[in-house]
Amino acid sequence: MADHHRGGTGGGGGYGDQHRGGGMHGEAQQQQQGAMMTALKAATAATFGGSMLVLSGLILAGTVIALTVATPVLVIFSPVLVPAAIALALMAAGFVTSGGLGVAALSVFSWMYKYLTGKHPPGADQLDHAKARLASKARDIKDAAQHRIDQAQGS
Repeated sequence: MADHHRGGTGGGGGYGDQHRGGGMHGEAQQQQQGAMMTALKAATAATFGGSMLVLSGLILAGTVIALTVATPVLVIFSPVLVPAAIALALMAAGFVTSGGLGVAALSVFSWMYKYLTGKHPPGADQLDHAKARLASKARDIKDAAQHRIDQAQGS
């Protein structure tokens, strides 16, 4: 079968045999092999699908049995389990939040280090522009205040 795909001369019906005069016989054999491959694929798919169906049925049955056995235990221990589950959920949320904020802080420190060492991280242009505008406004306010002070002393 491997020779068929490579065009070898191990049997009949290979690609090379058609060009040597076995044209019609080779095509019929190729069609038969194609039909056999299709049947083999269908059989494989049916076997796989059937086994998956059986497995899903077994898992469903196991789940129903486990719930039937576990329900009384859960009802008996629910005064303990519910607060414990809430506490675990809050602790998990706290750890996730703490980790996220830690990663954010590290990224901010990394950005600041790059900015202060002159490596020009993303957003540095916007920061420089905002800093220039803020300095300009502060200068304008200072000049206006100085003008008013001079007017008040001159009167």
